[in-house]
Amino acid sequence: MAEATVSLEQMVQQLQDRQDITDCLHRYTRGVDRVDEELIRSAYHCDAIDFHGPVNGTVDDFLAWWLPFQPDREVSQHYVSNIAIDLDGDTAHVEAYFVFRHKLKSDPTMTISGGRYVDRYEKRDIGWRIAVRVVISEWAYVADGAETTKRRAVLYRGRRDRTDPVYARPLTGA
Repeated sequence: MAEATVSLEQMVQQLQDRQDITDCLHRYTRGVDRVDEELIRSAYHCDAIDFHGPVNGTVDDFLAWWLPFQPDREVSQHYVSNIAIDLDGDTAHVEAYFVFRHKLKSDPTMTISGGRYVDRYEKRDIGWRIAVRVVISEWAYVADGAETTKRRAVLYRGRRDRTDPVYARPLTGA
């Protein structure tokens, strides 16, 4: 059976599409960790559906459920890996593993959990965005988070909003 030939232009486009999808996934996780609603929304098409477990519906539904919990969180970090992207024209099926940790300000424990984002991305006029997201929880555990609170008291600490140093342009360290 003969292999299909792919032009250099097609290969470059596929690489660009994969990078755009990965960038979108990272925009989402940064947006969630920094509580940046605009950045979170930029990862979704306006008519996207999100199956997040406790809430399943539009991006507005997800944010209406999620945002009220954020002021009580001391830290939140998402790590994504094992990103598998199956391109099919202007549609892509994407699986990304995640590890998520968060700690409430009033609680000495920290929750660490893992799972997968199983997504359908679509490339439209505004680029690649999530059209459908299914969040699959695989595991979770509770750990001692007291050291996190201690370290945050003496080290430079991140902020869960747009005053975080990641938004500083240019970054001066001040």
